[in-house]
Amino acid sequence: MAPEPAPGRTMVPLVPALVMLGLVAGAHGDSKPVFIKVPEDQTGLSGGVASFVCQATGEPKPRITWMKKGKKVSSQRFEVIEFDDGAGSVLRIQPLRVQRDEAIYECTATNSLGEINTSAKLSVLEEEQLPPGFPSIDMGPQLKVVEKARTATMLCAAGGNPDPEISWFKDFLPVDPATSNGRIKQLRSGALQIESSEESDQGKYECVATNSAGTRYSAPANLYVRGPAAWAQSLMGVWSHPSTLLGVCACVCAHTGTLLCV
Repeated sequence: MAPEPAPGRTMVPLVPALVMLGLVAGAHGDSKPVFIKVPEDQTGLSGGVASFVCQATGEPKPRITWMKKGKKVSSQRFEVIEFDDGAGSVLRIQPLRVQRDEAIYECTATNSLGEINTSAKLSVLEEEQLPPGFPSIDMGPQLKVVEKARTATMLCAAGGNPDPEISWFKDFLPVDPATSNGRIKQLRSGALQIESSEESDQGKYECVATNSAGTRYSAPANLYVRGPAAWAQSLMGVWSHPSTLLGVCACVCAHTGTLLCV
């Protein structure tokens, strides 16, 4: 015999209530894609580099695809690098070609609940077409070897009018110091300072100077992070072969954390 409801209360059938709870949970758990990073219009230099960054959030995690003139990007000079399990993506074009690469590039984020789009325009100029104030890289990063747990500093100085903003890429992905818990900082000079260096910091770094006139990339430079055993081998190489350039560089780095070739 079913129990009588308490005075002032209404009993809800169990199965419909569970179904409703499941629907509510599903509604809260799943969501359509929303962009958290969108590509920006760029003016690049012929023979140089352009990178468009796009990232979205949602549940299930969205996937990013890139389109040019209504077709999926496809070229030996086009590279798509994913991050955040595919919810983030960088479209890198190198070397840039005038007219051939000038277009609107579209980023699409898709999951099972929907699809969203955003786009950015790429313009490409020859060197002789560059407007006054186009960014210049006055000092780019250099090859560096650092002992693990020491501080590494990748230098960058740029000019232009207005003063360009400097950003960094590592292995073709944008460097975000905000996600490093304070271990990675971009200094006022534009240099990238990496404290308590780890093996995961090893890679190819580029600094990028951007202002209203355009965008210019530095030449890439590798950062190598070595453990104590590697340092010992490097020092042995110095004493065994004091005339070798690599041995001398490693010797200086072991004491200063900075690559100096003498």
